[in-house]
Amino acid sequence: MRKSPRFSPEVMERAVRMVFDAKDQYPSQWAAIESIAGKIGCTAETLRKWVRQGERDSGARPGPTTAEQQRIKELEREVRELRKTNEILKLASAYFPRRSSTASSRSERLHRRASRSLRGRADLPRTAGRPVGIPAPRGTPAQSGAAARTSPA
Repeated sequence: MRKSPRFSPEVMERAVRMVFDAKDQYPSQWAAIESIAGKIGCTAETLRKWVRQGERDSGARPGPTTAEQQRIKELEREVRELRKTNEILKLASAYFPRRSSTASSRSERLHRRASRSLRGRADLPRTAGRPVGIPAPRGTPAQSGAAARTSPA
């Protein structure tokens, strides 16, 4: 929770410039920071942080610049959102049943028919050994053609 009012970027830039300009007038940078902080109405520690960030932005001090820090914040926010989305998708995929590995779409049957067409009797099941002209028996053993015609009635 913030106790003090947030300063505008213009005020922050002006205060940092004042510290950089006044460094020759004071025995140390800290003395300049304390003096200028009292004039603008912020704490010395707050102004010191602004000055350090200004030094990083200008390249005088190593560390991430303001633009880099902003980019890092955006990327971290995006990572949080993506992790949340992935978690939701994992939970949803566990809730919905999985499709069969042999069916590629909902309208396709589970067991597909052969893709090639039947070419002859040899391709039909249980007919490979039978001659073409004789039909398969229908429940009784097959009789020869002459015996069936001359059977006593």
